[in-house]
Amino acid sequence: MNLDFTGKTAIVTGAAHGFGRAIALGFAERGAQVWACDVLEDELRETEHRGRAASGSCRAVTTDVRDQAAVEACVAQAVSASGRVDILVNNAGGVLGQVGRPLEQVTPDEWRAIFEVNVTGAFYFSQAVAPAMKAAKGGRIVNISSGAGLGISLTGIQAYAAAKAAQIGLTRQLAHELGPWGITVNNIAPGFVRSNPNTERQWESYGEEGQRALVDRIALKRLGTPDDIAHGVLFFASEYAGWITGQVISIDGGK
Repeated sequence: MNLDFTGKTAIVTGAAHGFGRAIALGFAERGAQVWACDVLEDELRETEHRGRAASGSCRAVTTDVRDQAAVEACVAQAVSASGRVDILVNNAGGVLGQVGRPLEQVTPDEWRAIFEVNVTGAFYFSQAVAPAMKAAKGGRIVNISSGAGLGISLTGIQAYAAAKAAQIGLTRQLAHELGPWGITVNNIAPGFVRSNPNTERQWESYGEEGQRALVDRIALKRLGTPDDIAHGVLFFASEYAGWITGQVISIDGGK
């Protein structure tokens, strides 16, 4: 299976590290013009540097997915440069440094913050790319949720589990709305991967016994890598997935 994205324009959010960086580099290495977006400017520039070092096209655009005007400006910049947006990967998200606490201790601001970055940001970017994709009569949108959206959050963060489930619902709804234009919308639900500072802290919090127990619950008996997630995204974005839409695939090593 040869995944070639030459001539395609891809926007990847949350591209400063972890999944987003692996996804952005995966597209760049396969010929796409990549627009890498994040709020972490220094790390985002490193993604841009690595993409270009791999003989790819990768441009960093500092963007807060919670800011609709900034999202629209980012998409307009990509469309202006290449005339199209073929692929959107809504990867930005996470727990924003929050930790699991009893329900009654969660503040409204904490609840809203996680929904804004995990769900509203995906909505804003999907809304912004829709006109260009409709005009081209085709496109690929891939949302990155979590196993928490299909079950429960390992961290016990109520807003995270609820937001990732909501993102899966958004995926299914947009698949039906945008399908008539040849636009597919799919979702990947990763298992636990040590991919950023938050997941590193989570991993360390389990201790040796908890770490062994987590790995033992995985059928393949190993943790995944950011590349494992990126490979799923590349498939969904490729021509091989042209008749797949509204679907969620768990990339978690088997549960």
